[in-house]
Amino acid sequence: MLNVVMGSDDLGVQKTLSALADPVRREILEKLKKGSLSAGEISDAFEITPAAISRHLSILKDAGLISCTRSGKFLYYSLNASVVEEIMLWLTQLKGEKNNVQK
Repeated sequence: MLNVVMGSDDLGVQKTLSALADPVRREILEKLKKGSLSAGEISDAFEITPAAISRHLSILKDAGLISCTRSGKFLYYSLNASVVEEIMLWLTQLKGEKNNVQK
């Protein structure tokens, strides 16, 4: 995924940044930071339809920001910390390059 974040795959970068652009999806990531949650637990934390939550989860999963595992009839979602760390590294490097530009 580092190659995706670093720019070798523009579609991957677009998916990741687009997923992060939505405040509901960022709040979902905040909740998952504390540990895995079922789709129902995530849905219960918001005042939007379960279908809307499902769509947000699908976008986050497609961007590689979360992973999903099945336990019986339940789906549990987890934060993919390595992708988040790679994004932070890329942003830090981007900021560093901007600060080093000669005037």
